[in-house]
Amino acid sequence: MRKRNSIVLATAMGVMTATVAGAALAEDKLIVAIYKSGTQQYFIDQGEGFSRAAEELGYEARIINVEMDSNLAITAVSDAIAAGARGIGITAPDQSLGPAIATAAADAGVVLIATDDPLTDSQGGAVPFAGFDGVAMGTKVGERAGQLLAETDWLSGDNYGIMSVEVQTLSVCNDRTGAAQAQLVAAGGSADKVISVTYDGTADAALSAAGPVITANPGVDHWVVYACNDEGVLGATNSLKNAGFGADDVIAVGLGAYEACRPWKAGIETGFKAALYISGVDVGDAAARALINSIETGEPLPAMSVANTTIVAPDTYADIMSCD
Repeated sequence: MRKRNSIVLATAMGVMTATVAGAALAEDKLIVAIYKSGTQQYFIDQGEGFSRAAEELGYEARIINVEMDSNLAITAVSDAIAAGARGIGITAPDQSLGPAIATAAADAGVVLIATDDPLTDSQGGAVPFAGFDGVAMGTKVGERAGQLLAETDWLSGDNYGIMSVEVQTLSVCNDRTGAAQAQLVAAGGSADKVISVTYDGTADAALSAAGPVITANPGVDHWVVYACNDEGVLGATNSLKNAGFGADDVIAVGLGAYEACRPWKAGIETGFKAALYISGVDVGDAAARALINSIETGEPLPAMSVANTTIVAPDTYADIMSCD
């Protein structure tokens, strides 16, 4: 891992930490990544990929975490522009911020790319995007969950449930969970068994939201769990564990694999039976390279840069990913 230097960006809304890749460079070699939840492992990884690519291409990278605060996100964009950033990548805490962010970047002549969560500009046009195909991700999660469900005898009874842990305000999350549900139903699961659990993308929120659902369904002895991200599955499975469900009574398929792999690595029994591995590093790398290419050549950003994903399990994850 390359060594980094920490810096602090002061804003009107407070203080946020950032990361610089490489030595101090000219101001016209600055690109900034803004993440809605920068303390999650996925976004930490994405910042690593963004910074490494920038350093390799002779640019300085700053990483800003706004912790799901829309006001901080807008301020961070303004601060990046004021600091002389030539390009900005952002995973916004609220997709409705797209028009304001796109307008600010366009007015300043700054290249903008949306990461993970698509954004639109004030005319309804799509902001260039780097990330994953939500429907394809959910399809893979649902296919594996359906395969695992079909291998049990749960479908012969009426005492199983399907917990769909959803960020219903986020389009990419709806794409993921909707596609996962479709695949589970195609595999023989009943749509009537699907119970929506709403959360904000964090494990704590999923844990709290899943508790009442479990209590309200005392006749359910087995649960299938999927979510928008690994945190959603982690929170729900922890809630099931707290309610007395054993690992054999849970089929949980994560999305990210960075939380799923922890009990696998430690040899701990877990409801996580599989997960879709997504590399935040790859998204950060792609975003930085796209920004810098556009800055250097004047070419428009590609409309979409989609990264690959792979299903992993306790016996296969170590072949393609590390688990920190």
